[in-house]
Amino acid sequence: MTDRKAILVIGAGDATGGAIARRFAREGYIACVTRRHADKLAPLLEAIRADGGEAHGFGSDARKEEEMVGLVERIEREIAPIEVAVFNIGANVRFGITDTTARVYYKVWEMACFGGFLMGREVAKAMLPRGRGTIIFTGATASLRGRDGFAAFAGAKHALRALAQSMARELGPQGIHVAHPIVDGAIDTEFIRSNFPERYALKERDGIVDPDSIAEAYWMLHRQPRNAWTHELDLRPWLESW
Repeated sequence: MTDRKAILVIGAGDATGGAIARRFAREGYIACVTRRHADKLAPLLEAIRADGGEAHGFGSDARKEEEMVGLVERIEREIAPIEVAVFNIGANVRFGITDTTARVYYKVWEMACFGGFLMGREVAKAMLPRGRGTIIFTGATASLRGRDGFAAFAGAKHALRALAQSMARELGPQGIHVAHPIVDGAIDTEFIRSNFPERYALKERDGIVDPDSIAEAYWMLHRQPRNAWTHELDLRPWLESW
């Protein structure tokens, strides 16, 4: 039982988060995955178990402190030590600045940044006594620059990047690897397929990001020796303009 280890994925959707959970489950990690509504996790849980892995799903609101505290405590107590934690909530919305209400701005910040803080703080508490662990925050193009119509999203992603940097500097010397991959490009999701068919058509040319490729990069980050840790790396299709 002592070799049991878990990966916690906050925001395990049908694309990136699910791919990350499946990748680590193939390596023997117990996948603990969350979404706002637990019933939506059923296909992912079934896929992991069908491949011989162990998976547990949780309905959880990442913005609620008491829920995040309880989630991490429950996994640590009942399932396995959290060796890897991934924050993968997007909150990508577009509003012109004069149409961006205070409620929209605050909600986007809560989802894309504050939830990351809560997860990072709680898993750090669990990892620090063990002197090891990996914490990964998924970044986006908006982590580096703001675009028209994305004031709320860019503000939140910039803040999440700053959180990751501060945590890396504080926790790295204590054995915990904190990383911030930036996915700069459209990801192969149902949202892109339905709303941006011309972009999705680039899939045939490897022109959009495959979630499995993102998952492979996350696995690489976790497996890095601590004498050569990467904090930030960018992932984009070969034909992406940047």
